[in-house]
Amino acid sequence: MLRTILFRIHWALGLTAGLVLALMGVTGALMSYEEAVVDALNAGPLAVEAGARTRLGPEALVARIEAQHRGLRVSGLGIPGDPGRAVRVRFAGTGPGEHPPARYVDPYDGADRGAVAGETTFETIRALHRWLLIPGGGRGWGRTATGLCAVALLVFLGTGLYLRWPKLHGWRVWLRLSVARPGRPRWWSLHAVVGTWVIPVYAVMALSGLWWSYESYRAGATYLLTGNWPEARPQRGGPGRPEGMAQPDAGRGAERGRGERRPAALDAAWQTFTAGEGAGAALSLLTMPGERGEPNIRIRYTRSGDGPSSRTDLTYDAGTGALLSASRPADKTLGRQIADNMLEVHRGRFFGPVLALVFCLAALAMPLFAGTGLTLYVLRRRAARRRRAAPPLGRPVQV
Repeated sequence: MLRTILFRIHWALGLTAGLVLALMGVTGALMSYEEAVVDALNAGPLAVEAGARTRLGPEALVARIEAQHRGLRVSGLGIPGDPGRAVRVRFAGTGPGEHPPARYVDPYDGADRGAVAGETTFETIRALHRWLLIPGGGRGWGRTATGLCAVALLVFLGTGLYLRWPKLHGWRVWLRLSVARPGRPRWWSLHAVVGTWVIPVYAVMALSGLWWSYESYRAGATYLLTGNWPEARPQRGGPGRPEGMAQPDAGRGAERGRGERRPAALDAAWQTFTAGEGAGAALSLLTMPGERGEPNIRIRYTRSGDGPSSRTDLTYDAGTGALLSASRPADKTLGRQIADNMLEVHRGRFFGPVLALVFCLAALAMPLFAGTGLTLYVLRRRAARRRRAAPPLGRPVQV
């Protein structure tokens, strides 16, 4: 009886949440290498001639950018360590839920090199992944729907493993793919055996994906990982947003765009940063004071060869440019590193480039389970109809 109940739950969720998970898997895989794809699409605007020129300081660069784009406020700069690459600029929001596209600028004279190609496409993919393009965004019921699908994925893993477990076979039966036999055995092998392969990956994806769906889950997970309850903070974006810039505070973006910028010691903070531990930074993300409720200057950076989870976060005084605080990976416990890099955990990049590729391939495989599960369901229903239509054994067939 228990197996029958779990089996029905498994296929019922497969006909509903399984189809949504297939869509989420494809969109998640597309976002796995978003930064590399965007860089490839913008190879021309990204390349600048360095020569003997001297880079502008952040204050002069921001002034020139805002002079070219009247009415817009720069919210952050993505400054590469490579002297032959352009700076990526993100602007503050111009209204609730609206913000201008990011642009590339020449770091030596502030010349505009055009909007970031592919950004709008990935914004749409991200919204589809996070809340299925349902109106309301992160505050609508689309966020709840994707959260329920993440729960359904955990149910899939648990029920699927239980339905296989009573059959005590050797590891070859459990893990060896067999597609030589045609018909239902082939589809079952693709569905069950490949599903067994990806159980650990899908478990991490589901458990980390719930981080953005339910605040209570995030609070509990933070406590389990760090021993502390999370501090109250503004609503943040969900998984998939690249670390190119901070999410603009859309609710106050228009007000900031119309007002005058308060003087900030960007150059002093930048000089302190580059003269110290930022000298070898491969990419530095400088966020202006006032963004996302942060009153000071924030610089996040990674060194060449470091993964996204090795990012260091520094805070500088907006008035003097003096270093106020530093958050370095080496100073954190493993639980704190996981909590601070949940997006990278979700994408698999927290575990290194090899497992990041495994996570991407596993995400791409989600439509496989939806397709094979649907095929098995149709074949099973067809076989049941044939059994009901067949005459009972021992009873003569009327001709």
